[in-house]
Amino acid sequence: MQKRKPTNKYYFSVEGETEQWYLKWLQDMINSTEESVYKVSIDCPVKKNPLKHAKSLTVTRKIEIYHFFDYESDEPIHVQGFQDVMDNMKKAEKLGKQIKYKSGYSNFTFDLWIILHMMNCNASYAHRKQYVTQINRAFGEKFENMDEYKHEDNFKRCLSKMDLSNVIAAIGRAKKIMQRNKENGYILHQYKGYQYYKENPSLTAWEAIEKILNECILL
Repeated sequence: MQKRKPTNKYYFSVEGETEQWYLKWLQDMINSTEESVYKVSIDCPVKKNPLKHAKSLTVTRKIEIYHFFDYESDEPIHVQGFQDVMDNMKKAEKLGKQIKYKSGYSNFTFDLWIILHMMNCNASYAHRKQYVTQINRAFGEKFENMDEYKHEDNFKRCLSKMDLSNVIAAIGRAKKIMQRNKENGYILHQYKGYQYYKENPSLTAWEAIEKILNECILL
């Protein structure tokens, strides 16, 4: 009789449904992989406000929560929104609930992380909508715009074209992006204990995924 694997639980809060669908897909991929030492349970509600999410949680031990959010542009309204999220992450840590909030930002969008599963994406864009060209190239699709790509059936069709080898490749490509930003001398901004680049592409969404795969001995 095969020994039952223990389950590791991971906590996220995410800005949108595509992030949630991706994390649930990742959970299923890991749990269907014999090589994984653990089963995983990924808690990832769509909660744009980390503070509200933290207040709703009942936890009995120290936990880490990764928040997936976007640096949407350099426009003041988007910069303020980005900083507001980090403010709320820090406030969530002060609730006395043993919560440590970690940043999983993407600049410009989470779609950058998805593209990296299939190919490099090193270009700097002026607008988020420009990612549709790379999405189509990466997945062999013909989406007319980002809204069409983010339709549930379309997004999940893209996910079905990937496996864990693509996730591992994406981690490697994301690390190279961040290393290149460092080598180019870009300023690594600090805010409330969180770090980010204003330049795109940049992202830390991969860090949570790397942690999960490492702990499952899949990396």
